[in-house]
Amino acid sequence: MRATLLSLLPFALAAPTILHRQATKPIYWLLAGDSTTATNGGWGDAFLSTTVASSSSGHNYGHSGATTRSFRAGGDWANVTRDIGTYKEDYRVYVTIQVLYHMIREWDEMTNSLQFGHNDQKPTSGVSLADYRTNLATFVSEVTQAGATPILLSPLTRRTFNTTTNRVIENLSNETAITLDVAEANDLHVIDLNKASTAYVNAIGQKGADTYNWGDNGTTGNDRTHLNPWGEVVFARMVSDLLVEKYGEEFGEWTVGNETLSALIKDGKVA
Repeated sequence: MRATLLSLLPFALAAPTILHRQATKPIYWLLAGDSTTATNGGWGDAFLSTTVASSSSGHNYGHSGATTRSFRAGGDWANVTRDIGTYKEDYRVYVTIQVLYHMIREWDEMTNSLQFGHNDQKPTSGVSLADYRTNLATFVSEVTQAGATPILLSPLTRRTFNTTTNRVIENLSNETAITLDVAEANDLHVIDLNKASTAYVNAIGQKGADTYNWGDNGTTGNDRTHLNPWGEVVFARMVSDLLVEKYGEEFGEWTVGNETLSALIKDGKVA
């Protein structure tokens, strides 16, 4: 018995070290979503460049016009699951899935194409609300099976106001509810970006919100769905702050803070 116990001693001593190393691995972020996550108009690139500690890294797979259906059909989802396998040995891999829908009326008003949640909403998407729920749950299952942690984000609000009430028009309530329901049913990481961004946009009003609009001059334009370069930084900070506030033990050490910007967002002021 003594020999048996002694033979187990090296493993017993090593186990805490192994667990500590696993818990303190840096993070690799894989961002999945539509154009409100994507390069040029979405928060994803700014999230990686301004909120992620240098020891961590990631890749933005946000894609303009993507739906929960087309993101898989076009091969973007295959890239995400491939990267989980590539990076999971050296990093804790998290996959953010920001959900896609876009109102056809607003689409017609835009000169450009449009987050899962915005584009699924288009009548031409071929994605019903039931499909949307199923597709999200399938994404989540595949991320988990591949060895990463999924994080669901409800859609970023649009920034168009009702001129009578002077409140932002909330047209992503179904998609937000489904996102939160899928997260609760599967005990997932989730942040309600729609709620937080809606509250912030209401606080700063239409004039303030328009300072984040995508436009030809790179500052203020008529596109109230996508973000100009500074708007990308502001809403990336919101995403990061929501994650750290809710899951600080996982993300706090691996996040670069910006107290000034975070305070302006929290206080409902234009940054």
